[in-house]
Amino acid sequence: MRILLVEDEERLSQALVEIFKKNKIGVDAVYTGTDGLKYARTGAYDGVVLDIMLPEMDGITVLKTLRDEQNSVPVLLLTAKDEVADKVTGLDSGADDYMTKPFSTDELLARVRALTRRKGEVKENVITFGDLTLNVKNCELVNAAGDSLKLSLKEYQIVDLLFRSPHEVITKEQIIEKIWGNDSSAEYNNVEVYISFLRKKMLFLKAKTEIRTARGIGYSLEEGKCIRL
Repeated sequence: MRILLVEDEERLSQALVEIFKKNKIGVDAVYTGTDGLKYARTGAYDGVVLDIMLPEMDGITVLKTLRDEQNSVPVLLLTAKDEVADKVTGLDSGADDYMTKPFSTDELLARVRALTRRKGEVKENVITFGDLTLNVKNCELVNAAGDSLKLSLKEYQIVDLLFRSPHEVITKEQIIEKIWGNDSSAEYNNVEVYISFLRKKMLFLKAKTEIRTARGIGYSLEEGKCIRL
């Protein structure tokens, strides 16, 4: 999961970035509405946390522009305003959710997780596909027999991405953008190394579920007979 945070209060932005990272949520932070629109247009994000009061372009204008362009990325509006009219304006402009400052970080994280919930069978802290379950809370991959293996942060983020879009080919470019970030110097071989690690762990768990290669494109999560190394 990767989030775009558009918040012009630098100290708040930095604090939120740390909170997201500690909770294994990838995040890119920008400080103006113009940059927020530019980044959101890339399609690299599972959700956007968008402040309303922004320099250069306000959050409502950013949101309306995205929706006019048929961009359906989930958006959580974050603002100090608490008037009912402001909430109505935000929701009518295409926002998926709305929070006012100050807020509980636990509630923010819960709303972000709900906001970005896409495909896959999601039940509280686990995502299940085939004969494997991803324990989101503990960063563990668990087989049908209950055996588990701990995942590194990057392994977890890649598996989470694949589990939320099973059968869908995720390109190497998308993996780099969502896991390492738009400004990262990561290359295809970085992705390939982590995919190899994951396949070995899935093989150790004797899973039928496999990460399948779409040659020259990327990877998809499929139900197969064996894990291919």
